[in-house]
This record gives sequence, structure tokens and C-alpha cells, in this order.
Amino acid sequence: MENKVWRKELSNHQEFKIGKNCVIHSHTWIGKDVIIGSNVKIESFVFVPDGVRIKDNVFVGPGVVFTNDKYPPSGDKTKWLPTLVKDGASIGANVTIVCGVTIGKRSMIGAGSVVTKNVPDGEVWAGNPAKKLRNNYDEKN
Repeated sequence: MENKVWRKELSNHQEFKIGKNCVIHSHTWIGKDVIIGSNVKIESFVFVPDGVRIKDNVFVGPGVVFTNDKYPPSGDKTKWLPTLVKDGASIGANVTIVCGVTIGKRSMIGAGSVVTKNVPDGEVWAGNPAKKLRNNYDEKN
């Protein structure tokens, strides 16, 4: 839990868990029951509610919104669905991630997308709703 960098006075951070060498920019909201791994970068204006798990080496672009309630505002935490972002994933600016999905290891989500389904490891998805564009974003197509 060292080497965290964020401007707490411009953000709302509850009692979440965070790994080493993370950067969380200003104007973010991170809930209580959130776990963030090591080497994660979260840009400004990101909303991360209770129940989100972000593994190591993840990038979250500005304006990303995670949800945890499929039918808000239920207020019933027992109906909230967890979201998982696996190691090395990259999420572009202004993406909305509907609760209950998993973003696969080393996958990429294009800016402005709405993710409503699980994204397999190593795939590039984009659109509204987000759909697979290609495999492995490291390859040039």
C-alpha cells in the first residue's frame, strides 16, 4: 500500500483496497468495497462503485463509469453485481461498463463504448453495445 498518488481533496474515495504504484487522478469516485491491484492508472472523472475489482497493470481512461446495480436505484446491495477487470486490460475514455461483466486479461475497450457482455482475454471491443473488433490488440491489423 505504498507509492499511491492522487489528489484526494478533489475526489471521493471510500475505504477501498489499493496495491502499489497506482495513480488515481482527481475528480474520481471510488466506493468502499473496491479492490485495485498494483500499477493501475485511473484517469480523472472516473466512477468506481462498490463491488468492482481491478487487477494489476490496468489503465482506466477519463470519464469511465462502472455500474453495480442493473436496475437502479434499487438500493439493495444484495442485488448488486460485481465487475472484474483482469490484468493488463485497457479501457478507453468515456466507456460505460454494465455491472456483472468481466473485462478479459490484456483486452482493450475502445473509447465511448458501452460494455454489456463479458470481454474475453486479449480481444479488442468497441461500440454501443460493444462488440468484438479483433483478437489481440498487440497485433497490427
